[in-house]
Amino acid sequence: MSLSRQLWLAIITLTLLAFSGSFLLSTLTARNYLENQLTVKNSDNAASLALSMSQQAKDPVTVELQVAALYDSGQYALIRLRDPDGQVMIEKASPGEKTVVPEWFRALLPLEPLPGHAQVSDGWTQFASIELVSQDSFAYEELWRGSQQLLLWFLLGGVLGGLIGSLMLSRITRPLQEVVTQAQAITQRRFTKKPLPRIPELRSVAQAMNDMVDRLKSMFDEEAARLEQVRRQANQDPLTGLSNRSYFMNQLEAALQNDELPPEGSLLLLRIADLAGINRRLGREGTDELLCRTAQALNAQSTPEGSMAARLNGADFALLLPGQTENQQLAENLLHAMQNLAAAGWGESTPIAYVAYGRYQHGESPGQLLARVDSALAAAESGMSGRACPASDSNTAGTTSQQDWRRILEEAIHSQQLRLIEFPVNTTQGKLLHLECPLRLQACEGGEWLAAGSFMPVASRLNLTSDLDLAAIRMALERIKAGIPSVAVNISGESVQDPDFRRSLAQQLGEHPECRDRLWLEVAEPGAFQHFEAFSLLCESLRPHGCHLGIEHFGRQFSDIGRLHGLGLDYLKVDASFIRNIHTQPGNQAFLKGLCGIAHTIGLTVIAEGVQNPEELAALPELGFDGATGPGIRQT
Repeated sequence: MSLSRQLWLAIITLTLLAFSGSFLLSTLTARNYLENQLTVKNSDNAASLALSMSQQAKDPVTVELQVAALYDSGQYALIRLRDPDGQVMIEKASPGEKTVVPEWFRALLPLEPLPGHAQVSDGWTQFASIELVSQDSFAYEELWRGSQQLLLWFLLGGVLGGLIGSLMLSRITRPLQEVVTQAQAITQRRFTKKPLPRIPELRSVAQAMNDMVDRLKSMFDEEAARLEQVRRQANQDPLTGLSNRSYFMNQLEAALQNDELPPEGSLLLLRIADLAGINRRLGREGTDELLCRTAQALNAQSTPEGSMAARLNGADFALLLPGQTENQQLAENLLHAMQNLAAAGWGESTPIAYVAYGRYQHGESPGQLLARVDSALAAAESGMSGRACPASDSNTAGTTSQQDWRRILEEAIHSQQLRLIEFPVNTTQGKLLHLECPLRLQACEGGEWLAAGSFMPVASRLNLTSDLDLAAIRMALERIKAGIPSVAVNISGESVQDPDFRRSLAQQLGEHPECRDRLWLEVAEPGAFQHFEAFSLLCESLRPHGCHLGIEHFGRQFSDIGRLHGLGLDYLKVDASFIRNIHTQPGNQAFLKGLCGIAHTIGLTVIAEGVQNPEELAALPELGFDGATGPGIRQT
């Protein structure tokens, strides 16, 4: 039996005992009081009648008139007059009046007052004796009315006591329930703190739970900080903090091949002139300072989302800008920043650095792109012009105006020129987890189906991402209803911020309760962390619906993983740049093994993105991955 039921049973039992005892005592007291009052009335009235008769003539008519006058007042059940020998001279008796008092009440609480007795004198001799019994109907009615009123008051008191008991129980059980909720959250790997209750006994329990959560968070944060350091060592240049060559190459390959990323972008290469001479002139510390300032100049230009600055080797730096095609001014700004360093005394040669830039499109190989831009960099070095040198562009498609894009996107949404394509996401044992279904758009009837990277950036500028995401979720629910076991779709960061989107999404899920537990919704890492409060609200609104929620392209902001412990997420998809050639990279292996361990600690499934070959897939189980997706994964 639950604690609340036991408390309610105790309250009800005590209330019934108190009511029964008080009611019985009050009723018996009232009955005894009325019985005594009737006895006293009988005695007083008998004495009064005897005194009156003693002072009057004793002829039979007068005596009978006196008895009849008193009896006719209607307050007496019996008046009997006996002579000294005991013979009845006059008797007036009433059969009893009809009352509203039920017979069972009269039988349960009988009134038995003593009759009144008095002597009638005739001078110094006894003339007769009087026996008088008053009518008891009014006493029963008073006792019945008083019992009813007493019962009513006790019922009102019971209701009031119940309300007070409910408030007391609520005050006791609410903090208990919060402690239970907190314990359940911990079993689900969500570490949440609760406010301390005012009740001292419960306050100590809640404080102990909160202290345990703090200790777990502290351990979690310490391990996350350690793994963040491992990630930096594996993927960053130790001097400048920029990405190292291997990690940059993984990102470059993803930018050229991943259909979910923008189809076009830019690559800038920067080479410090005569680094060996600078090292001889400034020494090691001065040269390191120059390299760090160069890194700062690159970071100042890498503001667009998804951009990355890297140090490729001693004197060469790179800047990758997905979705950024207007690159000349940016390259000139970068070269100007380097010239300012030369003017400040950091270099003797003019220019201090050379910059080349070029555009790329999906499908181009990393080698071809680097060769084109590197040739431009060599031309800049040989020309000694002090200007950024453009690379020869690969074939580029014609541009489309924003007005045309708006028309295309709105027509696609309303005429359903959208579709989902399928990529399997399997467990490391080969069992299907779900189908990852990115969105595709047909710009014109019979035209090619464009990947999300081709139109989502434009949709973002036109504030149409929420409509596209809702359309994708609607199609995913239709596929689930058609029999597909589980479907995953992406939600953009812009949609996460939109309250109308969150309400519409909850409405859609409410209309398909049989499908929502097979729907997987994922937000890219930048969209989740850059709009974290909105993302938290999304998680909170989706939790009652039972659908799966996760973060994709995870890893670059690993240091923020501690913020995820209270959201109730279900899974993480680790970015493909960490998975490329993982079987040959011990540094990333250590980082990913720790990442999986921490994620499992808070109850998250960990999935590897971009798996390309059996060697990469074979390395994942030992690192702790639960699943994988990518070109190397086939649907079973």
